[in-house]
Amino acid sequence: MQTSFAQTADFNWQGHRGSRGLMPENTIPAFLKALDLKVNTLELDVVISKDRQVVVSHDPYFHPDFSIEPNGKPVSKGEKISLYELSYDEIKRYDVGSNGNPNFPQQTKLKVYKPLLREMIEAVETYRIKNNLPLFWYNIEIKSEEKEYDKSQPQPAVFSDLVYNEISKLLPADRVVLQSFDFNVLKHWKKQIDAGVYQKVTLAALVSNLRGIEKNLEDLGFIPDVYSPYFQLLNKEKVQQLHTLGMKVIPWTVNTTEEMKRIKTMGVDGIITDYPDRIPH
Repeated sequence: MQTSFAQTADFNWQGHRGSRGLMPENTIPAFLKALDLKVNTLELDVVISKDRQVVVSHDPYFHPDFSIEPNGKPVSKGEKISLYELSYDEIKRYDVGSNGNPNFPQQTKLKVYKPLLREMIEAVETYRIKNNLPLFWYNIEIKSEEKEYDKSQPQPAVFSDLVYNEISKLLPADRVVLQSFDFNVLKHWKKQIDAGVYQKVTLAALVSNLRGIEKNLEDLGFIPDVYSPYFQLLNKEKVQQLHTLGMKVIPWTVNTTEEMKRIKTMGVDGIITDYPDRIPH
């Protein structure tokens, strides 16, 4: 029996967007690479297409840093091609890997597309079984912003239902973490879990603001399983405070071996990184 994410005592190494520093982000090759590098959680993001498909993507639009249109022309800086206005068949025709990413020069360049969530899960589970890998978790971020409701995304309840329906068909709940910066999303999941509508998954609050732990928890209205701040916002005292309140602490995005070692000494429970190859062993 797999220990649930919230209960595990093992240090949790998460591959951010798979392995963004090494492979095109949020693509199947990036997730397989992360598993090869022995992460125990795949961190990923999801958005919604026009035809209500759950697509693995950080941005609700094609990022100009690395996206290529079906006609072979790079997406220009001024363009805002929204995935919410395209069917998945249209989305799949865009190449998001051949140009690489200028912010990640080590990233392998290869022609690749944004996968569906179910396609990604099926691919990595097949790989796990074929290679006899240990069970791992999925940390799925719902990319949601209040100002974008009904513009580049559905409302939180609709968005969440679409994601939950996919997850519940493909994965046991104890292998799923659901995270978001949008507390309305987390509140919805908590309400649905408490009502018995959703199975109990681990809920993680993503934090990048400077409001402080108490204010964030007040805004959220409940104690999440995981508090996941930008790593520069942490110190040992804050980690202890969060532990005392009953939360695991998993900061993002820590990208050098030296920083990983430093953050780990604060007593955090895991680290999210773009570079799983830099994890200290």
